[in-house]
Amino acid sequence: MTLILNYRTYALAFALAIFAIAAGCKKDEDKSLPELTTTPVTYIDEQTVICGGTVTSDGGTTVTETGICWSITHNPTTGDMKLICGSGLDTFTGTLGTLNTNTQYFVRAYAVNSEGTAYGHEISFRTWNDEMVTDIDGNVYHTVTVGSQVWLVENLSVTHYRNGDEIPLVTDNAEWEGLTSGAYSDYENNAANAVTYGRLYNWFAVDESRNIAPEGWHVSTDAEWTAMTSYLGGEGIAGGKLKEAGLIHWLEPNSGATNETGFSALPGGHRDYAGIYTYIQWGGGWWTSTGENPNDARVRYMDHGSYDVWNYLEDKRYGRSVRCVKD
Repeated sequence: MTLILNYRTYALAFALAIFAIAAGCKKDEDKSLPELTTTPVTYIDEQTVICGGTVTSDGGTTVTETGICWSITHNPTTGDMKLICGSGLDTFTGTLGTLNTNTQYFVRAYAVNSEGTAYGHEISFRTWNDEMVTDIDGNVYHTVTVGSQVWLVENLSVTHYRNGDEIPLVTDNAEWEGLTSGAYSDYENNAANAVTYGRLYNWFAVDESRNIAPEGWHVSTDAEWTAMTSYLGGEGIAGGKLKEAGLIHWLEPNSGATNETGFSALPGGHRDYAGIYTYIQWGGGWWTSTGENPNDARVRYMDHGSYDVWNYLEDKRYGRSVRCVKD
């Protein structure tokens, strides 16, 4: 009897040991690197951006460190420049400062657990130039180099021509529709919208000999837009590289938006020839200085649901955003 009991005891102990080993192996198998994404870059000034990430899985063990790493070459690692932002299963952000101006950078979020270091997808961004531009009203604009061109980063906000004459502010719809001379308006007649999105000008203001661009600059031509989009790989993908990334100003999904150029295109909407405001946050359109016929001129347009930069004719009475290029 004692022998039988001992045999059963040993067999049970052996089975428990095998189960424990198997469970331990299974537990180790369940461990993996963390999973995370890199969040879009937000520009602060010509040498400073904010970036971050979101840890979506800890890999079965504690995330002990999260942060951002960056370099001027692809696929940065923690062996390059890095900023520790925190730990755990969470969203984190950090400020990258004292960057070189007019420089292409690559950035990835990272997370560390006992299994090693994991990285989010790579994001590319270009810092703005150190040159700042001031218009006749005192509005200050950042500048960015795209290919061989230098562009203003912000949409134009000026309310005077270069010689000091006022550009008429027209809020009445019927008056707006009947215009054949330069005018501007603020989206929904709310000046607060101009702070973020700039002002909306009819094409007659763009074509004025008194000039709405700052000294040393001019309203972009259709040919200059074509040169830029060609440099970026064509109109079918250039919009993603030009649009501000994320959903702070653009509606979801803001398709393809990386803003890797630093151009930071915003969806300022438009005012149609009858004076009706539509499409803010949905899309942005920019007048070119290229008139096609007595009634229409060339516009470039970007949409929240597309990678494209659309090129089409529009009634000169429309109110659209304006971007300027250095002479």
